[in-house]
Amino acid sequence: MSTDDDKDPLRRGVDALGDFIRSQRRIAELSQRELARLADLSDAYLSQLERGLHEPSVRVLNGLAKALNVPADNLLRFLGRDDSDDAAPPSTESVILTDDELTDAQKQSLLDVYRAFLAANDRP
Repeated sequence: MSTDDDKDPLRRGVDALGDFIRSQRRIAELSQRELARLADLSDAYLSQLERGLHEPSVRVLNGLAKALNVPADNLLRFLGRDDSDDAAPPSTESVILTDDELTDAQKQSLLDVYRAFLAANDRP
């Protein structure tokens, strides 16, 4: 029997990316069909991405990033294809969004509070 520890880093990244896309889609209150249309993808392909069955191209990641209103770099990091020179830690928002222990409603609440704190501190 295979465990997550047995998976190579790319496989884990593809799985985590799928979870992240699904979580972002749910938080944005979009159906798979709506997100697929916004990202110029087929419904079936988006479903496969969310289930971690495919490693998407940079073009697909850029379309998803635009449709979900998240930086493309956030999506690239899941696959180890971040172009930045420094190995920046994952953003607070991406950590919240990929936490399997939280429900989508809890994730949204945490994001709202986090963003409110940043706004209060006059940070972008």
